Amino acid sequence: MCRSASTWPHAFATEKMRAADISEALLPTLSRQDIRDLFPGPEHFLRRKATWKLFHKEQEVQQAASPNQQNGSNGRGLPTVQVNPCVSETPRPSNPTPPQPDVQEILDPPRTCSYPTLSMLFILTVMDELRCILDRSNPDFISDLKTSWESFYGKAQFYGVFKKLLGPSTTQDKVTRSMAMMKALPEMFPSPVAPPKNLGHASEAMVHILEPTENPNTYLQRRPVFSPVLIICDSSCMLAIGSTPVITFPKENIDTAVLYLLAYYYTFHLTYPKCIATLLSVLQSEVQQDAIHDSYATSSYKKALSEWKKFIGE
Repeated sequence: MCRSASTWPHAFATEKMRAADISEALLPTLSRQDIRDLFPGPEHFLRRKATWKLFHKEQEVQQAASPNQQNGSNGRGLPTVQVNPCVSETPRPSNPTPPQPDVQEILDPPRTCSYPTLSMLFILTVMDELRCILDRSNPDFISDLKTSWESFYGKAQFYGVFKKLLGPSTTQDKVTRSMAMMKALPEMFPSPVAPPKNLGHASEAMVHILEPTENPNTYLQRRPVFSPVLIICDSSCMLAIGSTPVITFPKENIDTAVLYLLAYYYTFHLTYPKCIATLLSVLQSEVQQDAIHDSYATSSYKKALSEWKKFIGE
């Protein structure tokens, strides 16, 4: 059991609002500038966006649908500025000494969080950013992406058994199967570059199962790669980038965690770590349906994809 107590993404927002003496009833009255002042810096732009959407998305939809908005007038003969929901606000320079979260108690379920929906909104926001990047005209993009992942996952289970990397999954629950899959995926689609020595297995570049006595903060600080990583505890999961926690979610949702990882690579324009670049490239082309340009298609990617296609009969 983790020695942790508060989920930082929830606790940070709650503490900032409490320090500013802002109650939940006041949140709908905050302007964009108010939210920027509350959560300054580029590292919080998804939090700002999620907070705004929580209370203003319906209002924006209604305004966009009104006749006055459609003809370029705001009802007073003045031109209006159309807001594109697929364009993120420009991050402002961060505070040179931003407050650092205490992540020592990061993974236990929140007990007193006043804003329990924020973490899920952060997930929905980054997934919507991914939609805007890959297929903004498709309102069913996220549903289609999950269907694509489920199809890939089902075939990969047999592929893992075929490669003797996975055992039969008939006696395993969903969480155990998902953890085993994420640990095995880098070996199913191997990269020629070995992981850093102090990282260990290549799968550690994307997922880490926390030991009962292990401190998550210490692990993140010592981690030799900056890539997004999923940290799994007894009852919950956390996604972090570098040493910064980003979101937490229940462990039973772990089956879609790979999609969250991929979304953050796209949203933050992060480079694939060399030790799992082949795997992430296969997931990009096979799950996200985002083709790899010939100039970026490495020999290891081509080989891995060819073996995969042959196994599934394509």
